[in-house]
This record gives sequence, C-alpha cells and structure tokens, in this order.
Amino acid sequence: MRAILCSRNAHKARELEVLLPGWTIEPLAADDYPPETGGSYYENASIKAAFGRTRIPGWTIGEDSGLEVAALGGRPGIESARYAPEGAPAIAKLLGELEGVEDRRAQYVSELVAIAPDGEEFRGTGVVTGRIAMEPRGSEGFGYDPIFTPDGEEQTIAQLGDSWKARNSHRARSAQALREAVDRRGSA
Repeated sequence: MRAILCSRNAHKARELEVLLPGWTIEPLAADDYPPETGGSYYENASIKAAFGRTRIPGWTIGEDSGLEVAALGGRPGIESARYAPEGAPAIAKLLGELEGVEDRRAQYVSELVAIAPDGEEFRGTGVVTGRIAMEPRGSEGFGYDPIFTPDGEEQTIAQLGDSWKARNSHRARSAQALREAVDRRGSA
C-alpha cells in the first residue's frame, strides 16, 4: 500500500514506514500547508490528511503529536513543535520551566489519521507515560527524546534507542492502532 504523509518531515515518513510494514510512505512536498488550528491532536492530524487529499487521490496520512507535562498544565501539548521561539532549543526551555519542580510526570501523545482513496477515515492514537529527566541524555531519536524517560525505564528514549522506539513509542502505538483499524476494514 502506498500513502502520502502530509508532512515535510522525511524522518517521520521513514519512521512510519517501519511502523507500518507493507506500506510505502512518502512525505508530501508542499509549501502551502494549512495552519494547525485544531484544538486537539486529532483535529490537527485530520487537517493535514484532508489537505493531502486536495493534492493526491490515494491514501493520505496526517499526524500530530506532542509532549504533555503535568506540572505545566499539559503544555506544551499540541504546541510542542512551536513551543520555543525560532532558533531557541525547546528542551532547554522546558527544563528551565521545570527547574525546582518535583512533579515531572509527562506523556507523549501521537494521533494518526488516514484517509482512504474512497474518503473513509481511519485513526490511531498512541500514548506513552513517563517523566522528564533532569538533563538531556542519549543521542538517538529526535525532539524531546533526550529528556523523556518512559515509565518502567531508567533511561531516556534517546538512550534506549531507535529499536526500543520502533516497538514502544507513542507513534509506534498509534501506528499499530491505525493498522488494526485499516485491517478491520479489509476483513469487514
């Protein structure tokens, strides 16, 4: 199955291709993406997938994800990619906001929305709970991975590595849920 990921992020496209065996996923090269004005990950993922449908007739996938920190009232949340001003490292900003804070509970959330060529919509949600580390550790992954320690682990996702992430991340979980939803369509 071939799908277009409605994102310029080639890294996410490769990651999803690994998470969705049998799918070929290419990023959509477009400069006029609509703004992410949704009030939830689902709404933002839907906006992206619908935008892709205006460009190609086949399968389109929209994805939105973020990091929610309990002590920050769930921020940065759906604003995770835009959390720090242009050029400012988001990790440093987040750690600065949590300086002296004991409650470091957090969760990663990913929402995938796929639209089939016939217009039917499928979705998958994935969540990983954990806590924010005191300092960045590790070199694999991207985004907030160097400071996110999943529940049951002592290392950050960046230390646990890409193979752990491919099995256990929020995006891995949302991809599994999406794949199951699409498979149910085929067996119905």
